[in-house]
Amino acid sequence: MGNKGGSEAWAFIKQVVAGRWFSVFAGLIMMIGNGTTYVFPTYSKVIKTQFDYSQTQINTLGFAKDLGSNIGIIAGLLAEVTPTWVLFIIGAFQNFTGFFLIWLSITARIAKPKFWQMFILVCFATNSSNWANTAIMVTSVRNFPDRRGIILGLLKGYVGIGGAIISQLYLAIYGHNDPSNLVLLFAWLPSLLILILFPSIRPIRIRKHPDELKVFYQLLYVSILLAIFILFLTIAQKQVVFSQAGYVGGASFVVCLLCVPILIACREELLLYKLNKQTAAPSVALSMLHQNPPTLPTSADSEIPEISPSCCPNIWNKPERGEDFTILQAVFSKDMALICLATFSGCGSSLAAIDNLGQVGESLGYSQRAIGILVSWVSIFNFFGRVFSGFISETLMTKYKLPRPLTFAFAFLITCVGQLFIAYPFPGSLYLAAIIIGFGFGAQNPMLFAVISEMFGLKRYSTLFNCGQLAAPFGSYILNVDVVGKLYDMEALRERKQIAGKGLTCTGAHCFGGSFTVLAAATLFGAVVMFVLAYRTREFYKRDVYKNFNEEIWIPQTEMEFYRLDNKKNIED
Repeated sequence: MGNKGGSEAWAFIKQVVAGRWFSVFAGLIMMIGNGTTYVFPTYSKVIKTQFDYSQTQINTLGFAKDLGSNIGIIAGLLAEVTPTWVLFIIGAFQNFTGFFLIWLSITARIAKPKFWQMFILVCFATNSSNWANTAIMVTSVRNFPDRRGIILGLLKGYVGIGGAIISQLYLAIYGHNDPSNLVLLFAWLPSLLILILFPSIRPIRIRKHPDELKVFYQLLYVSILLAIFILFLTIAQKQVVFSQAGYVGGASFVVCLLCVPILIACREELLLYKLNKQTAAPSVALSMLHQNPPTLPTSADSEIPEISPSCCPNIWNKPERGEDFTILQAVFSKDMALICLATFSGCGSSLAAIDNLGQVGESLGYSQRAIGILVSWVSIFNFFGRVFSGFISETLMTKYKLPRPLTFAFAFLITCVGQLFIAYPFPGSLYLAAIIIGFGFGAQNPMLFAVISEMFGLKRYSTLFNCGQLAAPFGSYILNVDVVGKLYDMEALRERKQIAGKGLTCTGAHCFGGSFTVLAAATLFGAVVMFVLAYRTREFYKRDVYKNFNEEIWIPQTEMEFYRLDNKKNIED
């Protein structure tokens, strides 16, 4: 009996680890490591102080960060022809190497790099996030093709809150005395998470069941609880000086909340495990449960087999929206042009605002600890924006047939309000701005990827969403370096205030007033472009966008009936 019980327990553990819901959990945890992108305002101050950089130089490094974190075309193309583990290994190696070299340089363990070398280091380190990001997002969207807005919202939400989670882990492990250790944590923690969890990310297809949406909402509730706890934890850290034990206790509770999705995965797999034991051929059902699916037919594949003509004449012979576009057909379409234009202006200005938040706080007289809280709040409300936009836009699209670009446009408008709070500050306005900009930018992110998947299909999704997001860093460069950085330095030169160890410094509301007015105008333009796209696609979104995925069945109904209410009732009884 003991051997039988042990073998059944082992079989159940293997089923959990191989299941779809554990794959979702693994994706969420690995996405936390990509949140290092949004902690740049914290460690950029260390770089500025250590190397005596001007604000223009720091903003140029901000562009390097944005460029690196958005150049994922190589990862997208490689994902078309290689298994996902290749992308994870490359990403883990690149992440550790890049951030470790940055840490060595700012702690003077290696020779001081020249500015162009630091630019390359920041770009190289932040580019590592694209490898895991591409592998996780593409696999998850294909595993849940008719819940893509929701799964993208959750995954990108954990990227948003990742910066706040890593900041709490940094305080628990290293304390708050040496900010350079934050960069060291960036080097080893995300790489370690990838190496432990990446085998769980792979295509897993089973019959869709009616409780799937309910499980996603449960994951959402747990995630919201996590974000609320971190929010109140950061507020407490702002009011009270924590001891090291206090930091450790807060981070420990965060880790406990991060593990709750494992319990949800175990519950779902336990129901399935018991159902499989009740079937006539449980071994067959179990063996089929988590195997890789056959290649899914698209509507084009179901007709005449595709013969590859010369790709250039075929660029202008585009399929209907929602069908599978080739890369060139999508890139040269009017819809993609509008998406890239809105991303360039709206997302680019949002990135520029986030990158300069630490310097804005310094110019307005906020303490270093308050600036750290602001950065964490951006990360936390970035999470709220991402998960809520994913769920809300999905509901508006499926239930009310509203175009998803319409929600995208409102996200730009929200961000615009936050930027105006910085351009025309009042007491406490920076805290409101951090909340609004974090939420607005977070809401933009998953909708960009969802809109691209809906309009151009999933066949070339890994490359196309990386093409779409590439516009953001170039918009960030123009607005960050040529607008924010240069206007700040002009104001600082007018004050003639150069502080040793801090570079060119400006104090007062005028330092960023004009530049953030420009950022707000650029974001407003992005909203207008998205309204145009929503108008163009209104008929498309009135149809069933997911019709090609609603009837897909990988396991015959006779071999496994999924979550029948009567069977579930018998199990619970």
